Amino acid sequence: MKKVDFKGPRDMHKTKCSDCGQATEVPFVPDADRPVYCRDCFPKHKPPKKE
Repeated sequence: MKKVDFKGPRDMHKTKCSDCGQATEVPFVPDADRPVYCRDCFPKHKPPKKE
């Protein structure tokens, strides 16, 4: 079985944060049907950790 290495360079895609409108880059192609958040806004939208 071949090991997959995800540490290589990523294609980054420019978009705007759905919360604050700040320009940001993400490592995936943004989908118009799903919100995208910048580094500052993302933690506010993470689901709480299960205990």
